Amino acid sequence: MLNTLSPQTQDLASKTFAQPDYFQTQQRISSLINNYLNPEKLQKRLEDLPVQWQNPQARPWKTIDWQEINRNQIIGINAEVFLSILIGAMDTEAPIRGYTQTSRQYLEKLHPQMARFVGGTVGDDRELLELGLWEKEERQHTPALIKVYTQLTGEKITPKFRTVRGYLPTDDPHEDLYRHGLHRVATEYGATCLYLWLMAHSTGALQDVLEELLQDEINHMTKFWGFGVWAFPDTSLWRVGRTLIKTRSQNYQRNNLIRTLRRMMATLNWSGWSLSNKASLIFTFTYTMRRLWMWNNSLTTEYLQTLFGTK
Repeated sequence: MLNTLSPQTQDLASKTFAQPDYFQTQQRISSLINNYLNPEKLQKRLEDLPVQWQNPQARPWKTIDWQEINRNQIIGINAEVFLSILIGAMDTEAPIRGYTQTSRQYLEKLHPQMARFVGGTVGDDRELLELGLWEKEERQHTPALIKVYTQLTGEKITPKFRTVRGYLPTDDPHEDLYRHGLHRVATEYGATCLYLWLMAHSTGALQDVLEELLQDEINHMTKFWGFGVWAFPDTSLWRVGRTLIKTRSQNYQRNNLIRTLRRMMATLNWSGWSLSNKASLIFTFTYTMRRLWMWNNSLTTEYLQTLFGTK
């Protein structure tokens, strides 16, 4: 049996408050972002990518005392709203095979090593021969969220496997990869912010689980982001924003970022959140992007070429 510390001594978000107000929650969020998104850690995660191309090794999770998870570890948010967010998160995480194989297809002709990292390898009959490292790590998330939900409610739950938008190539594979990659980074960024926010609203063993999910999302977001800057160095902010927001074409079943965000907010029961909860999540997105953009400015062409070579 593991020794379980009190929330006051175990908490990963600095100070613990039994019922934190908005500003106390903001303080916890800031502490988490400053810790998990500091430039040195992001740099190490990116520099790990070429290492994983050569010898892929899944990041091990720390030991978690699942039996210690309980509702008293939910703070600053209604427990039922917290549970509905968990359901939305597990439903979003569940179709990981669809995500990885779609990304592999966009990458396989342009960068086979990165294609293997995200989606493994397939045989001539298109059967999967080897899992990608991204899938190996991400496929732990839905079972973990299910265990948390069961521990908090005593109920078993089955995630909804929604249909993933598949591979839809055009005659311009570089532009296809650019558009797909931007949305992939945006999705990882959204997951990073959500788990940061949930960590700020939890303590103890519950927070320990969310920390592992968070570290996976930061790891993958950082690798995808840095790889994208290397692959598409001439991208302007205007092009990024225009690509994310607009719908590509009436001929393709593609959602733009705004529609994706609306779907996500509905999935996470946004309408049931308090004003303070909504404001603190917006703060999380904003402050996280600020820290990431500071790191992005260090991704010079020379530095990225030392990692990934020249195209």
